[in-house]
Amino acid sequence: MSEEAGGWTRGLRKRGVAGSARLLATMAFVALLVWIAEPTAVSVGVGAVLVALGETWRVWSAGHLLKSRELAVSGPYRHVQNPLYFGRLCIFSGFALMARLPLEWGGRVLPAHLVVLAGVLLVFFAYYLPRKVRVEGERLQRRHGEAWEAWSAAVPVVFPRVRPYGRNVRGWDAVRFAENGELWMAVAVASVTLAFAWKAGLLGA
Repeated sequence: MSEEAGGWTRGLRKRGVAGSARLLATMAFVALLVWIAEPTAVSVGVGAVLVALGETWRVWSAGHLLKSRELAVSGPYRHVQNPLYFGRLCIFSGFALMARLPLEWGGRVLPAHLVVLAGVLLVFFAYYLPRKVRVEGERLQRRHGEAWEAWSAAVPVVFPRVRPYGRNVRGWDAVRFAENGELWMAVAVASVTLAFAWKAGLLGA
């Protein structure tokens, strides 16, 4: 087995059965979206802005996070409790905007991709985010006590605040970035963006 395949397999094992199933289902959904989409240069351009914003936050976050070993309060965690989730929200919103899906209904052409976007936002805010905040909040409170309580009371859950909280205790760390496996996410995000651009005719014939 190659080193790349081994890293992918280890990542799935760390996520567990449920986490791996969610990841694979998400990948299949995005692949389907790319397949059926009819993107334009405008839709790809608008969506790419959100995608780039989201992945930038994720790369920044992955270089500060040492999961389950310390409370992350540096870098983007001074602005928002869940910068990885904020980044994911931006990325999927960007993909939905890229995936122009004109649907004829009653003699009119409806933007079905906006329905997809609404569905993404509904799942994210009604199910995914509340569950993650509850589970991780309980775990971090048990582990870090008053430090977590002070930080969580001052920092927004998902939408970053402009003024950072506290002082920056460390800089971005390439080792942490590699350990958190964000490189694979960045490659996948770039690949999907290029696929939309190709379908929109932006990469030539």
